[in-house]
Amino acid sequence: MKRSHYIIGGLALAISMPSCLQAQTTQPKDTTMTRTVVVEQEYNPDIMDASKVNVLPKVEEPTVSKKEVEYATTFFPATSVPAGLMRPYTGKEVQPGTTPGYVRAGYGNYGNLDILANYLFRLSQKDKLNVRFQMDGMDGKLTLPFTDSEKWNAFYYRTRANVDYTHQFNKLDLNIAGNFGLSNFNFQPESVNSKQKFTSGDFHAGIHFTDETAPLRFNAETNLLMYERQHNMFNESEANTGIKETIIRTKGDVTGAIGDQQLITIALEMNNLLYNGYTKNVSTGDEYFKNYTTLLLNPYYELDNDDWKLYIGANVDLSFGFDKSFRISPDITAQYIFSDSYIVYAKATGGKQLNDFRRLESICPYGELPEANTTLGYVQRPYDTYEQINGSIGFKASPYPGLWFNVFGGYQNLKNDLSYLGFDPSNIHSGSYLSFAQDNTDNLYLGGEISYDYKDILGISAKYTYRNWDSKTEEYLLAVKPVSEMSFNVRIHPVSALNINLGYDYINRKEVKEYAKMTAINDLHIGASYNVFKGVSVYAQVHNLLNKKYQYYLGYPTEGFNFLGGLSFRF
Repeated sequence: MKRSHYIIGGLALAISMPSCLQAQTTQPKDTTMTRTVVVEQEYNPDIMDASKVNVLPKVEEPTVSKKEVEYATTFFPATSVPAGLMRPYTGKEVQPGTTPGYVRAGYGNYGNLDILANYLFRLSQKDKLNVRFQMDGMDGKLTLPFTDSEKWNAFYYRTRANVDYTHQFNKLDLNIAGNFGLSNFNFQPESVNSKQKFTSGDFHAGIHFTDETAPLRFNAETNLLMYERQHNMFNESEANTGIKETIIRTKGDVTGAIGDQQLITIALEMNNLLYNGYTKNVSTGDEYFKNYTTLLLNPYYELDNDDWKLYIGANVDLSFGFDKSFRISPDITAQYIFSDSYIVYAKATGGKQLNDFRRLESICPYGELPEANTTLGYVQRPYDTYEQINGSIGFKASPYPGLWFNVFGGYQNLKNDLSYLGFDPSNIHSGSYLSFAQDNTDNLYLGGEISYDYKDILGISAKYTYRNWDSKTEEYLLAVKPVSEMSFNVRIHPVSALNINLGYDYINRKEVKEYAKMTAINDLHIGASYNVFKGVSVYAQVHNLLNKKYQYYLGYPTEGFNFLGGLSFRF
């Protein structure tokens, strides 16, 4: 399994759509143009603008010369505050130059909080230390679905602190990092639990071989990841129901070059999962969280020349102590480039999706662990999801400078697809809860996207995806699956100090008869940022301009018309 790490100010940052939907809208390992923002040496809150790319390059992931970079002004990572409760700042701050420090603070009408501080210490030419703190959340009254306008005093706060150190040797980079996270939030009224707290921390150490001309290269890292869910029973009257998950993750790969255009790589990842806390029936001693090990072997061959880009490999997954012991899936990509800016591609991929506690939070923070089929109150760990195949074909092109498009279609098969459902189905709100559940699912999808950029003044993009989900035994799980997704965005940069963003997001879910039909997400939003003077900017954004009542999570409301504004400083 080929892994890539993207570093912002020395820290890894993953950006995505609303957390729950991310897990429900698994796309093919996309070959469309995707901008990866990378800041390695210094902190700079500007953006690498995709509008500078006039034609598609002859590689799967487009790359352009390094330009000004925007930092931390796009949607929060999947593990951040659920998008259904608050919408983060998404404007752009285009400012020249580079500085080591950045501070941002904003506040909104639902008590929306947006705090970010980052500082990069340049200890020497080869030593960098990055320190980062972020806190975001909300505290306000929301109108509950499935009720007669009943109000809920909702709150959700999430805190992150990160330290990252890098030392550059002649041909190696040594990286050491530590991260801490805390999530505090409450459930809707009459839920079986009133509140929840997730605490996480991890330590990372790795080495990266940087000499791309060497015939033999390698990377290696080790990670210690800790996570605790405070409440894990369907009845909070019982004390000490916390469950702690510890993962020892070891990863490495070795790559050998065969000439200038061919590579052979063998990648290996091992996860040792350990559990303690409320993991067994105190009366019978039955264990519902067992320690186990997963092992992934990913050998692959790469060819990259003027016309072809081939990636041929396989994912070989082994499990010891839990889940199915052996699985294998393809890992193949083929791209043919013609007329410089036209690409036909086909992919067949797959692999294990580890359903650890971090992924559970990203899918749905309000989800309870599955019941252990015993006395109410005991829960168990879900099985890992396995993507048996995700095959797609597509065509992407840039027929005119600044204009590009991509059309695609494919099929996906998931074993033990992790989703969630609500109880009681006849009344999702009253005395109910959301519980994680699994089933084998199939997904036929097709879609397209188009983008046009005119210099650095105007950018327009649109995307649409249609999915046809099928579940053999648990049709209720399809109620949270997206059927149609559409997004439209306009970026205007009329003068150097001002950026304006206008966007529209629409997500429609499948209706399950005699169960539920979630209200479609219908978010029209606008934002702007203005550079008042050197190093100081003001920003503001407004979401849900149509004041619609929709849900990102089954039975959980989103904010109505809401705004967020604040200041940012570079120093």
